[in-house]
Parts: sequence; C-alpha cells; structure tokens
Amino acid sequence: MASLDLEYRGTVGDDGIDFSKTPLLHHTADTLGTTPGLPQNGPSQRLNLYQAVNSALRTALGTSSKVLCFGEDVAFGGVFRCTMGLQSEFGEDRVFNTPLTEQGFVGTAIGAAAEGMKPVVEIQFADYVFPAFDQIVNEASKFRYREGATGGNIGGLVIRMPCGGVGHGALYHTQSPEALFCHVPGFRVVMPRSPTQAKGLLLSAILESEDPVIFMEPKILYRAAVEEVPNEFYTLPLSKAEILKPGSDLTIISYGRPLYTCSAAIEAAEKDITGANIELIDLRTIYPWDRQTVLESVSRTGRAIIVHESMVNFGVGAEVAATIQEGAFLHLNAPIKRIAGWTTHTGLAYEQFILPDVARVYDAIREVLEY
Repeated sequence: MASLDLEYRGTVGDDGIDFSKTPLLHHTADTLGTTPGLPQNGPSQRLNLYQAVNSALRTALGTSSKVLCFGEDVAFGGVFRCTMGLQSEFGEDRVFNTPLTEQGFVGTAIGAAAEGMKPVVEIQFADYVFPAFDQIVNEASKFRYREGATGGNIGGLVIRMPCGGVGHGALYHTQSPEALFCHVPGFRVVMPRSPTQAKGLLLSAILESEDPVIFMEPKILYRAAVEEVPNEFYTLPLSKAEILKPGSDLTIISYGRPLYTCSAAIEAAEKDITGANIELIDLRTIYPWDRQTVLESVSRTGRAIIVHESMVNFGVGAEVAATIQEGAFLHLNAPIKRIAGWTTHTGLAYEQFILPDVARVYDAIREVLEY
C-alpha cells in the first residue's frame, strides 16, 4: 500500500485558498438551492469529498445488488478511506481486496460489467492506472461500439482514481492523466469539484450511465473541501457543464481543483479592474464535454481562458480552445489563453511552481481583458 495518506489537512491550501470561505462550496444548507439538481429541502450533513464518495458508494451498494467495489486495499477503506466500512456492511462478496494488478482487476471488472454487474474499481493513485491502459482503451472503450445493434454495454463500470497534486506528491503521486483518456471514444471522463458534486455524479455514473466512466477525484480536495451534502438519493447529469458564476466580459473554463484557484483570481481581478465581470464554468464531465454551454458563453463574453492542472501540451485546454476557435471565432475580442501545468514531470521540491496558481490566472485575466 502506498504511504501517502491524508497528511494535507486544514482549510487553507498551499496556494492560500481558504476553503472555509470559498463561494464554490455550500457552507450552509441554505445555498443548496443555488445548484441545479441538488435536493433543497431535505436533511443534509457536512461532509468532505472522501466522505461524499463513501456516501455515494454506500448508497449505490444499497440500491442495487449488482454493484461491487474492489481494488487494492479497498476492504479496509483504501489509502484515502473512501471505502471505509463498506465491507462490514455489504460483505466480502461485494466489497473486497484484489492483488496488486491494475490490468487484472480492471479486466475482471470489464467482464463482470459485460455480465450485467456494476463494478466500481479503485485505482489507488491515477499514476498507477497505466498498467490497465490496454484493458481500458482496447476493451472497455470499444465494448458498446463492438456490440452494435445488440444493445450490449458495460454501463455501471466505473474506474475511480485520486488525481492531481497535493504539495508533495512528486513523480508518482501527482499526475492528472485525463487528456489521455479523452482521446478515446467510448467512455466518459468525470472530475467533481466538491462533495455534493462527487456524490451526485458518482451515483449517476454507477446507476444510470450506459457507458463506462473514468471518475477522477482531486486528492487535495478529499479533506480540504467540506460542505453541506443532501442525505437523500440524487444524481447529477453527466456531460453537462455548470455556470458557477455568470459574467459578461470573460469566460473562464475549468474543472476540479483549479476551479478554486480561478474563483480566487476572479475575486481579486474584479476588485482591481473597474467594471470587470467574469464568468466561471465547471465542465464537470471532461469527455464528452458540454460544447454548447461553453460556446454560448464565449459568444456572449468575447474572451476565453481555459485552466487545468495537467500538462498544457496536447491537453484538455487545447481541445476546448480549438472548439471555441471553430465555433465562436467571429465573437472573439482577444486570443484564447490556456493556463495549465508546465510540460515537465513533477519534482518533489517544485510542485508549487509547476501547477497553476492564483497569480498566473490573475495575470491572464488582466492580459485578456486589456488586449
């Protein structure tokens, strides 16, 4: 088992983001109604992101006897405690450990899904998914296409993985490989920004999707992001973006952890730049992504910045920028800008300099607005 447990605790991140005050989290139940799809009037409880994932898995296991949870160290809760207590509640036939073979247990999950089960497998870190890349790309992604008119699919197969930086992850505990999966049609790639989103999107992935889902969980948010989460069952739509903050002068598109960086940069920029009004969009599903919401927004604002943590080269930002250029070129008042991780591996001492921070996003906002 990897030893990188939840050492990053507290409400303030390494880049100064105060998660206890960010407007992106529901600090009280009164604001739940501002997010489309969330139950508004029922009971809720304060959960961090790993607890919300645990709640979603418990709900899915209780809803359908076809749901299984397995992976390395899953039986006792996993490195990040996302599966805590599930084996004792649902039994070792439905929640169990596997050998240390990502290719093996992902292949097993594909076979189980083909037989009608809904297996949820955990990759201990996103960095460890690559041994299973052949199974994911050559088998899982092609299954529904190959079945053709038979209607066969492996919906319900969900491959969960913690991703992204934590401040000290270095080469093998920091990667965000979402762009690699987005190149291949056949499954959905999802990254939630918060506990409420994690619960609703994960339940949708397990119980409603006809496609397999790559579900990427920003590990820094497991403890940092805490908010009120509805107790009752709910799902959130896949492949539908959400406008977190309306604006008229610039559109910023992001997903996962960098949304908090963007929000802080927007707050600072709107204080410093008279009349600035900036829109913030969370893609939520990175592939297939919600082109319509993004194009409509950029057509209104005339400017766009895309922010993500993974490397800038051949990244999600490049795809979004190309789509904006094709679909909203005549509405643009400035070049599209990408702010992302630098094109390098993450050295232990340099992580904070590689990933996007508030200063880089703030500078980009000023540059695009003043173009």
